[in-house]
Amino acid sequence: MLIRDTVRADLPEILLVHNAAIAETTAIWDEDAVDLTEREAWLAGRRDAGMAVLTAEIDGRVAGYASYGQYRPKSGYRLTVENSVYVADGFLRRGVATALMGELIARARAGGLHAMVAGIESTNTTSIALHEKFDFEVVGVMPQVGVKFGRWLDLTWMQLLLE
Repeated sequence: MLIRDTVRADLPEILLVHNAAIAETTAIWDEDAVDLTEREAWLAGRRDAGMAVLTAEIDGRVAGYASYGQYRPKSGYRLTVENSVYVADGFLRRGVATALMGELIARARAGGLHAMVAGIESTNTTSIALHEKFDFEVVGVMPQVGVKFGRWLDLTWMQLLLE
């Protein structure tokens, strides 16, 4: 497995992973699929802001991707980022998410960031366990702050201090 910076050529496969998460899971709370233009703007925006966007590659295929982005737009939050990690179908339970998360945290530390947070749908025990593996702690739960697939969703907030 190779963990590397995402390049534009990765975006069609990343788009498939992203849209599958929208259509089939509560990992992303959007309800409408996005297009390649949106993913291009997303990548450009992250790069322009100096944020990490990583791709896991196995046998020449995108096995997953991860990134962190600005937590909130106020300047006081500039040293806190929010992460996202997604694994492609066919690559689950192969250490992809763990490898991506480890490199994402290393990049955040190297960039002088102070905290990384994750907002996770509260029944997503796989994501919660991944974050716990890296010493993230639950810092709060917000009941019924989202809705998808006709049901209310709770949001679990997890945090890792990077220093």
